[in-house]
Amino acid sequence: MKINKGDFKKIIVGALGFLVVLSLFTITLNIGMGVAFGQVAQQKSDVNSDIIKWGFLAASIAVGLGSIGAGIAVSSVGSAAMGAMAERPEMAARALIFVGLAEGIAIYGLIIAIMILGRI
Repeated sequence: MKINKGDFKKIIVGALGFLVVLSLFTITLNIGMGVAFGQVAQQKSDVNSDIIKWGFLAASIAVGLGSIGAGIAVSSVGSAAMGAMAERPEMAARALIFVGLAEGIAIYGLIIAIMILGRI
């Protein structure tokens, strides 16, 4: 089986994308483990109520906008995926992968919100 230049570029882009996602997951996991095991310095108990209020607002905006963005992405990618599967049924696996990537935007918003809430 011969790999042409276009397929090689797709493999490289896929591998780099996988490494970026894996790196982000590792960083998030390390931050979460530090918080879970108490390795992060303890904050003062007399935190200003305005800081807490703005922290909750920022977390809700991160989740809300991430979910709205994911909804918009899934609607456009999902309709295109259904059209592609109607013409070529063998494209089903690729189409589902693209829809899953679009849904990942909401997960990123949720992770940011968890990181914000961990700081207040």
